[in-house]
Amino acid sequence: MSSATPFASVKLPAALVDKARDAAQPMRRSVASQIEYWATLGRALEQAGLSTQDSQALIAREEGARYVVAGQAQPALSPELDALHGHVLALAQSGALAERAKAAVGENRAKAQPRPRSRRAA
Repeated sequence: MSSATPFASVKLPAALVDKARDAAQPMRRSVASQIEYWATLGRALEQAGLSTQDSQALIAREEGARYVVAGQAQPALSPELDALHGHVLALAQSGALAERAKAAVGENRAKAQPRPRSRRAA
């Protein structure tokens, strides 16, 4: 009989997991915690009103070095997104963003119920 668990397994691209591992190490996070941090940040940006077009432009700017085609300029961001980007960078530099994300991750973990340990056959 299987019991419900507050966690789920998902398949992620190896490149994303590698990036998360690199980003997690200096922050003393696990790879899963780093991806959860990024997901929390992305959800917060969506709830703040980030448009699909602005999201795509921001992602293209972030990964522009890998996808730049000779002679093409990077996508322009709206003035609102530039302002939001500056605000997020200021929060990150002050440490407030990390604290907010840490609190959100802590709340998520508190909501998760530990699953009972199963006994393995000896």
